[in-house]
This record gives sequence, C-alpha cells and structure tokens, in this order.
Amino acid sequence: MPDMSHSGEHTVSQQAAASLSVEAVNLTYQTARGPLEALKGLSLDVAPGEFVSLLGPSGCGKSTLLKLVTGLISPTSGTIRLAGNPVRGPRREVGIVFQQPTLLPWKTVLENILVPIRAMGIDAGKKRMVALSLLETMNLAAFAHHYPSELSGGMQQRVGIARGLIHDPTVLLMDEPFAALDALTRESMTDELQRIWMATKKSVLFITHSISESIYLADRIVVLSARPGHALYNLAVDLPRPRTIDTMSDPRFSSLAKQLREIFHEMRQA
Repeated sequence: MPDMSHSGEHTVSQQAAASLSVEAVNLTYQTARGPLEALKGLSLDVAPGEFVSLLGPSGCGKSTLLKLVTGLISPTSGTIRLAGNPVRGPRREVGIVFQQPTLLPWKTVLENILVPIRAMGIDAGKKRMVALSLLETMNLAAFAHHYPSELSGGMQQRVGIARGLIHDPTVLLMDEPFAALDALTRESMTDELQRIWMATKKSVLFITHSISESIYLADRIVVLSARPGHALYNLAVDLPRPRTIDTMSDPRFSSLAKQLREIFHEMRQA
C-alpha cells in the first residue's frame, strides 16, 4: 500500500484558510441499548474552491457529518467551522444537494430555485436574476417556466444544484446526488457537475459510494473508517482538468482506483 497522509493533521493557517474545517469531532448518540459512537476524532478541511469527495462504508457517519456541518445537530465534542466561524446552529453559508431533487411539483423551475430564498426571509425578487444566471450555468435557461414533471431526472437534479447555490453558500454539500439516476444519466451528470463546479468554483464536499466518480470529480478524496467514523486517508487527485472519458484510461486514474479498492478490501477483512 503506498504512503497516504492522514487527514487529521491541521495547521493554524489551514484552519484560517478553510471554507470548512472539522476539528477532532466526536458524536455519540444515546440509544435504548446504550451509547453509540457515530464519529470519533474526525478531522478534515475543505479549502476555498476545493472539491473534496468523501468515501466510506455504509454506516460510517457520512450523512451524520452533513447534519453536523449544517448545524442541525451538534457534536458531542470538537469544533466545526465555516469560513473560520464555529457552527452552533443552522447556517446560511451551507448549500445542500440531496439524493433526490425533491422539487415542488406545483412550482416552475425558476420558482423551485427560489424556494430557499423565501425560506430565509429574503426578497425573492432580488435573487431572480441570480436564479436566471444559474439556469444559464446549468444549461436550463429555456426551461425556467417549465414544471418538474416536464424535465428528465438529470435536468431535475441540475435544478437541485442551482437551488443549493442560489444563496451563494460558502460550502456546497452533496449527499450522493446521482444515486437515484440510471447509469448513463449518472455518467452524463458527472461531466455536468464538473463543468458547473469549474464555472462556479464553490467549495464542495461530495459524498459518494463510487470510487470512479470520486476520482473523476475530486481534487482530494477523504476515506472514512467504519463506525465510529474517522478519517483514515487523504488522497490528492493529480489529474488535469477538465477531465474527460480519456482521463479514465490515465495510469494515475487506475492507480488511485486500485489504492482505494485495496483500502476497502482491508476494511472488510479487519
């Protein structure tokens, strides 16, 4: 197994520069059967404009981490910071894209994108031009006044991404956003997401179970252990952008995929 740096190491300068910093976070749930450790000593950073993929076995705490970052739940110990500020409750600096786009069927595409703005008590009229600009970025400008039922699954998910970006968040959290799509649409959406990210340069924390998807999209891959989740490995993805179908035949792509498969094989054997 090649040498891979552990992601628990943070410097003061890294923390100050990070869009998202998770520092020695522990989370223990109290259950009827007793305490259950979900996360233990988890540390990771996402730098401004960085795309970080989070890989780990089912039940390792990936989705729990997203709830912590959004401020929906609080850690038992440790600190989570957004742009240097501790998270102590729900924060507007976070945008979320879910597995399902969960669009409101009675609202148009444009109105769906503006839903978070209204929920925040912001005048939606002031963000209308931003929403239209996002639709241009998503290649959906012609569908602003269509309804979700008139869109394909991939188009609906692009609307979901636009909705996550409408309030200009510091960090965009993506929880397996392509899991519900068929294989061909998922492959197409991977290219679309790379294009959108390169256009917006948002900090992204992307949860996926797909090794190839994580390598294709990420600047860096953080591998979590089985529960209680902590960062085992921190792998830089040294592949030029924009990545294309030819990237997948690059020896560096194959080498990273092999390393990651070896990691998960060792986890299963442990």
